Amino acid sequence: MNSNEPLSESERQRYEWQMWIPDLGEEGQLKIRQAKVLISRVGGLGGLAAYELAAAGVGTLILAHAGNVKPSDLNRQLLMQESAIGSSRVQTAANRLRAFNPHIQIVEIPENVSTENADRLVRLADVVVCCVPKFEERLALNQACVRANKPMIDCAMYEFTCQVTTIIPYETACVACRVPEVPPTWKRQFPVLGAVPGVAGCLGAIEAIKLITGIGEPLKNRLALFDLKMGRFRTLQLQRRSDCSVCGQKHHSADQAI
Repeated sequence: MNSNEPLSESERQRYEWQMWIPDLGEEGQLKIRQAKVLISRVGGLGGLAAYELAAAGVGTLILAHAGNVKPSDLNRQLLMQESAIGSSRVQTAANRLRAFNPHIQIVEIPENVSTENADRLVRLADVVVCCVPKFEERLALNQACVRANKPMIDCAMYEFTCQVTTIIPYETACVACRVPEVPPTWKRQFPVLGAVPGVAGCLGAIEAIKLITGIGEPLKNRLALFDLKMGRFRTLQLQRRSDCSVCGQKHHSADQAI
C-alpha cells in the first residue's frame, strides 16, 4: 500500500485505540505509517523495540542482525523461537513481525553494524534505534547518524539495569560525548534477565514514536536510568561536548562548509 493513501478500514480497526490519543489521531497514525525505522540488532532489546513499533504500525522496519538463533538467545529474544534454532535471526524476526502485522514492510539485512556498512544502513531510515551489545557497533552507528544528521535512540542494559536517551545530531550529546572510545574492560557476553532488555526496548520504541509524531518531549540531553532490581528510576542531564571527535563544533562547521 502507498504510505500516502488514507488508512484502510482494516488499519482503522487495528489502530483504533491508539488513535484515541488526543495528540495522535489519524494524522499521527499516517505519520507512523510513513516512517522508516532502522533497528540495529533484534535480540532481547531490539526485538521488543521492533515488536512494539510493528504494533504501532510503523510503515517500514529495517532490521539489521547477523547470525543464527542459538538456544542461549531464547531467555530474552522474544522474536526467536525453539524451532528456529540454527536459522537466520533476522529472517526469523522478520517472519514473526510479518505474521503479526501484515500492513507493514520489513526489510531484512543479515549484517551487524560496522564502520564499513553503518552509513549505508543509516541512509535507509528516518530514525535509528540502536540496540547493540558491542561498543564498536554503537560508536559506528552513532557516527553514521551524526554524519547523516538523523536522530538515534540509544538503548542499553546490563543485568537489572537499563538506560535510554535520544540523540539529535548537533543539538544533543551524542554517544561519543559520553563514551569516546570502547571501554577496555567491556565484554561481549554479560548477565541478562530477559525482562530487562524488554523494558529498554519498549522505552526505545516510545521514543521513536515521539520523534515520528512530534508528540511529547523526547529524552534529548537526558539519560533515563532504571535500576529494576531496586525499583529506582532517575534521569541524568547530558551536555554536548564542543570538543567531541564526532559532533564537536569544529566538525559541525566543517560539515556545513562541504
